[in-house]
Parts: sequence; structure tokens; C-alpha cells
Amino acid sequence: MGVGEEEFEQEPYVGLEFNTADDARIFYGNYASRVGFKIRSGQLYRSRVDGSVCNRRFVCWKEGFQINSRTGCPAFIRVKKSDSGKWVLDQFAKDHNHDLDACEENHPANSQCKSSATTAKVVDLCRKPRIKQLDVVNNGCSSSSSIASAKRVKPGANEGQVKLEPFVGLKFDSANKAYQHYDTYAGNVGFRVRIGQLFRSKNDGSITSRRFVCSKEGFQHPSRVGCGAFMRIKRHDNGRWIVDRYQLEHNHELEVQMKANRGSASRKFLDEINETSEKLDIAKKHNGSLLKKHHMNNIGSDWYTVLHNYFQNRQAEDIGFFCAVDVQMGCCRSLFWADGRSRFSCSQFGDAIIFDTSYKQNNYVVPFATFVGVNHHKQAVLLGCALVADESTESFIWLFETWLRAMSGCHPKSIIADQDDSILQAIAQVFPSSHHRFSMWQIKAKECEHLSPLSSECKYEYEKCVYQSHTVGEFDAAWDALLSKYGLRENAWLKEMYEKRENWVPLYLRGTFFAGIPIDGGLDAFFYPYLNSQTSLEEFVVRYEQGLEQRRGSERKEDYNSFNLQAFLQTNEPMEEQCRRLYTLSVFKVFQRELLQSYSYLGAKIHEQGAISRYLIRKCGNENEKHIVTFCTSNLDVSCGCQMFESEGVLCRHALRLFQILDIRELPSRYILHRWTRSAEYGTIRDFDSGGSSHEIKAKMIWSLREIAAKYVEFGATSFEKYKLAYEIMHEGGRKLCWQRQTLTNF
Repeated sequence: MGVGEEEFEQEPYVGLEFNTADDARIFYGNYASRVGFKIRSGQLYRSRVDGSVCNRRFVCWKEGFQINSRTGCPAFIRVKKSDSGKWVLDQFAKDHNHDLDACEENHPANSQCKSSATTAKVVDLCRKPRIKQLDVVNNGCSSSSSIASAKRVKPGANEGQVKLEPFVGLKFDSANKAYQHYDTYAGNVGFRVRIGQLFRSKNDGSITSRRFVCSKEGFQHPSRVGCGAFMRIKRHDNGRWIVDRYQLEHNHELEVQMKANRGSASRKFLDEINETSEKLDIAKKHNGSLLKKHHMNNIGSDWYTVLHNYFQNRQAEDIGFFCAVDVQMGCCRSLFWADGRSRFSCSQFGDAIIFDTSYKQNNYVVPFATFVGVNHHKQAVLLGCALVADESTESFIWLFETWLRAMSGCHPKSIIADQDDSILQAIAQVFPSSHHRFSMWQIKAKECEHLSPLSSECKYEYEKCVYQSHTVGEFDAAWDALLSKYGLRENAWLKEMYEKRENWVPLYLRGTFFAGIPIDGGLDAFFYPYLNSQTSLEEFVVRYEQGLEQRRGSERKEDYNSFNLQAFLQTNEPMEEQCRRLYTLSVFKVFQRELLQSYSYLGAKIHEQGAISRYLIRKCGNENEKHIVTFCTSNLDVSCGCQMFESEGVLCRHALRLFQILDIRELPSRYILHRWTRSAEYGTIRDFDSGGSSHEIKAKMIWSLREIAAKYVEFGATSFEKYKLAYEIMHEGGRKLCWQRQTLTNF
């Protein structure tokens, strides 16, 4: 049903039906106005089948703890879409934890004026388009909305109406009004808006510029296509905000008749502005000292209490669970935790890690960061979690050192993280031997921002230089030619990126082990879609556990498949059978692809000196695709110019072709990395002399034994019979270890 006059005085109850989710929101807004509180749009949930919205939550305005005025109020309704297409109210919490105001005004769309005539107007218009309803309500009673219609926006209090399309020099009284202007423009044109990066003053920490971008900006999710449309505003000394950059063109189709509800996004941005204002007001009360509040987001007592209880429960269940708290001046600033499984996984798969801080770009309620690795099935595996309250260098140093301590001091060979000065400095101090690679989605976003004013020809030459150069000399020559041809030698961003080219240009990343994580992309967010920017305190732990279990369930499934299924052989090569027997299914597919491709290459010896020979391996019919492969006959060492083995850990097609020419039928054991084998999860340490320091080897032994012991405990506790068997096995093993220790001592 729609929202009609007969429902206007009704109280929510489970089973109440609506024609649309909007009807449910309007109904709850009307109810809230009568009772005396405001509402906000809460979380929405999408179908895993087609991605459509399947249920929605509408909550009290004081739900959550993002700003000081909120009290974590539990009042809400949730509506769920039924098979018939109706929206049914399936959950309802009536009680509030704060005082109600019987005369409270709600959001303009839900406002109720005292006049009965005005009330009738609102009821009659519930099924009409959103903008028209706003107009009628505004005519009936006062509203705080800055958007008067869909066609005109007032950018300043003392200025006349201006055209909706952004232009350089367009002025606004506040950043919120600039956002509303761009959001309304987006609705007319046919796209949605997200809040992009912000920049702060180094002097006082205040926000100096902001970017509002198309919702399809970036590459973090499959739905995003790296759209370059944006509007940037800059704050002037007089306090006004001025558009100094913008781009109108999109790289995707627009929805001309779009009827998106952007109210929640506007409210969210307004919350952020209010929160910033509150922080600045507090700072003024302390003799004008900001006390670094521009980058602090203290984990308050509510967060600490909830997570502390969760940590205690996990420690009781998992002897390997680790947690740490960063306390400064009596405040809980940051949290880190990792369960036993994550710590064990790090001993096997901590050689290449991703430090994911995408919460900063996506305006997450929770400043939640993750350490993620790649397991032997090429799946993302969790290596630790953190709540990062302070984005300073000191905070990240504490976090990295804590992670290192939890992981028994095993330093990664490489780490993928954002191009952030504080992160850069922290990595250089804590992981000095690790190769830091910038997040590619962030690079793409910055390319869109800084290269958008340039011609398409310039962009093409830039991409060719960066992504198609094969040697350092070739890259330097192409880069220099690009700067000269287009007059970009004074471009500050290009200068900075050239200085840091070893952190992002593919040419310079070759030869560094990244566990096969592609340079032009990365892994999906580990907890997607369970945790998102709107996940609240009340739901965080439950959703965290759900996401973790789903990921680990997928890992168990791949373990089962690797031990119980076999890939089809496509050649008669003994090395194919050898690798099928050892590799997991996912890694074997990578090897098999390279083996099949090797047959389309030819090889010829071009140099020989003692036991060292060099071969030119080129592709049939393509003279431009060729590589030099070096081979040592004394120890069967092979190295290729493409450096695939060094970066991915699987031999390339060029080296495999050379083995075929030299009639080497099986791969030397050094070219089958243990981390890619089916037995990698058991932590078997094959050669104590070949890999890692004594400290790292000991850490691997400890975690390997601890993981096996944990499985004995888990399985043995399922029944009394299994308990007796597990106890007998472990007791006998302990007896043998004691006997061996005594024997070695006597010897």
C-alpha cells in the first residue's frame, strides 16, 4: 500500500506493507514527527543474485556515534522486499535512549506543520515525485534545505541564482552548499555523486579543498569504471569556497531520467561538516590549539568496550589470538588484532601483503584497515586488522611494529599500500627492506585528476610511456619527450611521480615478488560486501565474523578441491604431471597456461662462456616479442628477462621453452615454491638452510606445530571417543619427543 491518510496516525508494526521503500521512509518520518524525533536512512542490503536492493533500514537521527550529538539510539524500522514486490516491515525497535521532543521538526521531506491543511497536502503528495513534494512542504512551513528546486541552486546567500553546470570561479558560502549544487546537477544530468579526497592545511589542520566525484570514479569495485568527472572546491581566506577545477565528461552512459534518492548522501556530508565544526569549536576552547584534531578520530569508550569484550571472548577460544591498544594521554587511539589463523597464515603467506586503508577514501564510519596476503590458492587471506584513529606517521609506525611483533618478526618482501606521506615514512622505518608498491586504484584516480585537462594524444603517450616501456632507458627517454612536447616540466604532480617511479611504474616493479597480484589492479576488499562505509558499531562484530567465515569457508573448499580433484593434462610433458601433483589447482592453471604458450616460441643460443649460456627466445610470427634467457649447466639455474618467476613464483613460458630445447623433463625443486604447493597450509619446512633467518624459521616451526595441535584439539573435543584417540596420539608423540631429547643429551 502507499502512504495514505488512513496510515498517517498508525504506529509501525511487524507485517505492515508498503508499495515502495520510499513509502516506508515517508511513513516512518510521519510517525517520527508525531512522536518527537528525526530519522535518517540507514543501511541497505542488496541481493547476491542481481544486486537489487532487498531490504532497507530507517533509523533515529541519533543512531550511531559518528558525531557528538548522537547517542547510539537503537530505534529503527527495517523493511524487506517480498516476492510480490511489496515492502514488508519485518523488524521494529520502538524505544529510544534519549529525550523526545513532541514539537521536533523532521527532515523537510517528512516535516509536519501544525496546520491541518498543510498536513493534508503532505499526505496527498506522498506518491508524487520527491522534488515536487519538497516544494509544497517548503511553501507550507519553514525548511532547512538549501535546495529549493531541481533547476536552480543558490551558491551564496547574497548572490543571485546561477546556472547549475559547474564553472571555474563559481562561489559558495559553505562546502555543504557546493556539494548540494553538484549533487543536484548530477541528478539532472544522470549520475550519482561521491565525496572524494579532501586536503588540509599543514598549519592548523583545517580543510582547504575538497573533491566531489562521480560514483563510478576509481576502480575499487566492479561497478566503478574510473570515471574522471569531478568538481573541486578551494577555500579562500574570506571563508568562501570557489570551484577551481572540474571535468564534465564521463566515460560511461548516463541515466537521463534518473530518480535517485541522494538525500542520505547529503545528510552524511552535512554530518561530516558538523563534526568538523564541533572539533574546531572544541579546539578554540583550548586556547586555539587544535591538538592535532585534524587527523584524529579517537576510538571512544563505546568502541573500546565492544571490541574489548569481543577480544576477551576470542582469547578464551583461541590461544593464538593477539590484540594491542595504542593509548596516548589516557585515550584509546588505535586497536590491532589478529587471530591464531591469521598469525599462522602470515608465517606461510606473509611475503607479499596489502595494507588496505580504503576507508579513508570512502568515508567509512569505522576507520577499519586490514593486512591481507595471498594464500596457496591465490585467494586473499587475512593477516591482521586495525582501527586507525590517527593517520599520523607515529600512528602507522605503532601499527606496523605491532603487526610485526604479532607475526613473530617476519618481514614481508613487498607491501602494497596507499601513496600517503605518513604511510611512506612508516614503511621506510619499520620495513626498510620491503618494496613499497602504490595502490594502483589510487594511481588511476590521481591520473584522472591531474591529466584530465590534457589532450587525448598526451594521455595516450603518457600511458604508452608508463605501461609499455621495457627498459629504464626507454622509459626515461619517453618521459623526457613527453614533458618537452607538452610543456609539462613544471607540473608538480608529474615531478613527484617521477621521483617515486620505483613505487608504481611496472618496469621498476618487475623482479620483486608480489605473489601474482597484478600490477594493473589488486584484490577485492577482504570483507566486501559484509563491511561497508555505513556499518555501525552495533553491527560491526557480527558482520566482521560473517565476512571472515565466508572467506575461510572458500579457503577450506579450495583445500578440499586441491586434494580430491585433478586438473586435466594437456601435454605429454613429465613436468606437467610433476606440477599437477605438487601445485594447488589455481597455481597449476597458471603453470599450465605458460607451458602451453611455450610451444609457440623458438629458441637459439646467442652466447656461451664456460657453463653459462644465453638464448634468444622469440615468438613465432612476432619479432618484437623476444626475451633473453640465461642458463647455467652446472646447477640448472635459469633466469629470464621477463622476471615472471621473481615476481610471481612460477616459471615463465620462455624458460619452459628452453628446458624443452635442452630436454630437461622435470623442473628443479628450487623453481617450485613451497608457498604454492598443496602442502603449504601445513607449514612444512623442507630446507632449513635455504630460506630465511633462524628467527623466521623458528617462528614458522612454532606456528606450524601450533596449528596442527589446534586441529587435534578441535577434532578431539567433538566426542569422547575422538578425545581418547587424540589424547593417545599426542601423549605418544610427547613421549617420543622426550625420549629423543634424552637420547640427544646422552649422545
